[in-house]
Formats: sequence, C-alpha cells, structure tokens
Amino acid sequence: MAQVPQTFFDALAVRTWCGLALGALGRAREEIDAINVYPVADGDTGTNLYLTLESAATAVEAVFAGHDTGAREPSLADALRAMAHGALIGARGNSGTILAQLLRGMAQVLADGEAGAASHVDGAGLRLALRHAADSAREAVAHPVEGTVLTVASAAADAAEGAEGDCGTVARAAYEGARTALAATPRQLAALERAGVVDAGGRGLVAVLGALVEAFTGEAVREAPKAPEAVPRADLCAEGTDLCADGAEAGAPAYEVIYLLEAGDEAVARLRERLDALGDSLVVVGGDGLWNVHVHVDDAGAAVEAGVEAGRPYRIRITHFGLGDVHTGGERPPRERAQRAVVAVVPGEGLAGLYTEAGATAVLARPGEPPASGELVQAVRRAHAREVVLLPNDAELRHTAAAAAEQARTEGIRVALIPTRSAVQGIAALAVHEPERRFDEDVVQMTSAAGATRYAEVLVAEHQSWTTAGICQAGDVLGLIDGDVAVIGADVTAIAVTVLDRMLQAGGELVTLVVGDEAPGSVADRLETRVRESYLAVDTVVYRGGRQGALLLIGVE
Repeated sequence: MAQVPQTFFDALAVRTWCGLALGALGRAREEIDAINVYPVADGDTGTNLYLTLESAATAVEAVFAGHDTGAREPSLADALRAMAHGALIGARGNSGTILAQLLRGMAQVLADGEAGAASHVDGAGLRLALRHAADSAREAVAHPVEGTVLTVASAAADAAEGAEGDCGTVARAAYEGARTALAATPRQLAALERAGVVDAGGRGLVAVLGALVEAFTGEAVREAPKAPEAVPRADLCAEGTDLCADGAEAGAPAYEVIYLLEAGDEAVARLRERLDALGDSLVVVGGDGLWNVHVHVDDAGAAVEAGVEAGRPYRIRITHFGLGDVHTGGERPPRERAQRAVVAVVPGEGLAGLYTEAGATAVLARPGEPPASGELVQAVRRAHAREVVLLPNDAELRHTAAAAAEQARTEGIRVALIPTRSAVQGIAALAVHEPERRFDEDVVQMTSAAGATRYAEVLVAEHQSWTTAGICQAGDVLGLIDGDVAVIGADVTAIAVTVLDRMLQAGGELVTLVVGDEAPGSVADRLETRVRESYLAVDTVVYRGGRQGALLLIGVE
C-alpha cells in the first residue's frame, strides 16, 4: 500500500522509514547474502543488516507503544534515539555495525542541540544528518576501504549536499548518489571485481535509502543496480583468486568477535589500539558509555580479554568463518542435521550455561533488551535440526517467537512453540525432554511440565505505578506470582519468603530458585531453610542466574 507523502522528517517519518527499510532488507536479504565476498565471503551480510534494522525498528515501535496511553506523541528526538540505540545493541556483522553508526550519526545531528527540540526538520536538516552519518561511520572504522558501504554512504551524502528542496528531494538525491556509487564498487575493490558483484553492505544501504525516499514521497524507488552475473559461491576458490573454500581470504583472521561493551571513552581508545594490533576489520561504534565492538582476529580469547580490561563486555558472539556460529556458551552445529533440538531464550549468563549443558541452544536476553524474531530464527538455524522446540520463557516474547517459528517453518524446519512465560517453566520443560520419542509426544510432555510449574519473581520497581497489590514507589521490592504483583515491601528476603509461602499453599513437590547477581547472598539459604522446616517432602534446587534483571526467580512444580 502506498505511503502518505511527508514533507518533513518527524517521529512518524522515522517509524515509517524503519518499517519500509525492514521490508526492503527482508526482500533483498538472500540476494545480499549471495554477493557477500568482502571482507569475508561468509554469506551473511543481508541477514546481519536485516537483524540490525529489525532491532532498530523494534525500539522505535516500543517508543510509540509507550505513548499510546500518554498525552503526547513521541518527539523526533525520542524516535531517533530509540532507532539509534536499537541498532547499536542489535548490530550484527561488519556491515550491520557500520549501519548502526550511520543511524547514530543521523540521530546525533537531529536529536541533539537545537534540532533536538524541534518536532520536525526540513531538507536542510536531513542533508546535515546524512553528511554527519557518513563521516562518523568512516571514523568508526579503523582502516576504511573504498568500494565498500563507506564509499556508498559518502556518495549519498555528497549527492544530498547538492540537492535543494524538501526531505523527499534530498532523500532521492542521496539514493541516486548511492546507486551510482554502488555500481562502481567492483572497479574499486579487487575482490568484488573477481567475483563479479557489487559490495553487499553498499547494496543493503541503497535499500535502506530507497525506503527513506518512499517514506517521504510515498513512491517506491527503482530497483538497485546489479553487478554483472555473479560468480557462484563454489567457484570463488577458482585458480587466480585468494578466497579459500571456507569463505575467508588466504591468510585472513579465522574468527569474527562481536560484543557490546560498557566502558568510558578513554578505555575504548586504548581498546581500539589493542584490537587493531590483534586483527583487522575493526569497527567500534557507539558512545555515552555503551559501544558495539566488531573485529576479525585469530585469537578470539585475546579480543574478549581486551574488552574485559576496557570495561564490561556482554552479548559476546564468536564465529569461526566457514564453520558456523560458536556463540559463547554454545557448540558449533554438527555437519549432519540433528533430528531434534531445543532453542530457549534465557535472561542471564548462569541460565544460559545451564540450558546449554542440558543440550539446548540458548539465546541470551539482557534486561530491557529482548531478542528480535530474526535473532530467534538464527538460533533455530544454529540448532541445525529437522525438528525444533522453541521456549520463549517470557510472556512478552509470545508474538516474537511465533513470528520466528513461522519463518523457520518456511525453511523446512518443523517447529513447535511452547508458550513458556518464565525461565523456570523452561527448566521444567527441558527436564522431561526426550529426543528419542515422537515429536508430538515430546512436545505434549514438555508443555504439560511447563504448565504445571507456577512461577514467581522478586524484583525492584523502577518507577511509581499502580499494581494489583496497590501503589508501588520506585525502589520498592515487588513479589510477582504468575505475572501479577502479589506483595510490595522493602526487604528482599522477607518478600521472597512471603511469595514462596503463598505459592506452596497450593502444594508442590519441587522448588526451583534462580538467584541473580544483585540478590542478597543469604536469600537462597533462607528460602531453602524455610522449605526444609515448613514443607515436608518438598525438594529445593538452586541455580545462579547471573545478571538476569530479576533478583530472584522461583518455580514450584
């Protein structure tokens, strides 16, 4: 359906652009993956760009959803900051990380300073934003190479600077400049010329800019240029090239390392120097204490250790080129597809280790950073099985998980979604999982075990709000049972005991406690003692959840 033309760049235009860009990258994903030969021919640039943009779009939608019941609509600054932050925390791969910095560069111009107070900006503001985006992305790359997405971004900014008119006119000029630059990339980069393709990251940026034009004008743009007939991937190792069969160039680093990092500017400056000496394709984007780090190295451990020295790295992903994802805590998929696997979303590192030890593929969800559907699809693929049981372990992820399951089914994978609402329900389901029995029977047993497990959590309120137990203030300790606030207080241990007592009043045979890093050290001992002294024949098992958001998770089955 055609979009309503918009003369100015406002919050609605940001939302529309994200939606259109996500659709454009979704349609072009396979094409972009197929032409991905630089810096490593690992065939995932289209997917990485899609996942990065999906994270940005999800963040923007969350801003609008948060204003549905409010008195005012989101501001341009609200939407842009959400878009930039979503892209930063969801950035995947070399090109996805650069795209995140491009979006952040636009937000820095349009959401800060005088522009940040405006409800909208005109074509002149968009020109400045595109220029700063291209320049900041180039600065984020340790050793910029021409013929890549950086070249395409710079050409788009150059073309926009020469355009006079409204946002639609400026966006169209940027798009046409990007198209022209993209077509020229094979003449600038030998790897592209040998393979007979344009730059994959640049192709993705052209799609994103085409969506920007459509957001402003309501008109779909003409198709992006294609290079001469691409050489099949199997032929990229033909004599005369220096691309190896596993997708890496001869002598190139073996691993891609990506992580989010909480650190100060000075520490990140030192980190850049350290990582630049360890490998190549170094891109560090972000600011204000949160960064996304991407590098190709031979010593993945050293790259992570460098992050630890700089600050607090998390969401660490390590990929061995050509051998599949070896996400921290997981194992490389077997060459032969397994019959059945379990994929589960988990809220902390401790549970990620527990689920992995039990044979599941774990997707780590940080507090306030739920995984997007594309990330779940990637996890299903990584599980490398004909049949997959998907455990979202969060009521808020029900629709996201359903979308991921549907996408995986179109790829020929049989997926069953069990609507687990807590990680403790997932533990119960995983405990009865038997891959040898029939798929339907296994799903029924796992669903039954999850449904028979009541769940609770103890957490700290972030702001004042109405609850089913009354009004809570920021800093209050809340005890939730089956998703509803049951008790409000000030002492974590006292609230936990009250919650546990209420749950066990209905009976139970096993109590599962998952203790977060920020919970009092004595809370688990206190609850174990309470069960032992007051509830005969009830067993207790305790797990360490790590940094999981909630202070404590409780399951009773």
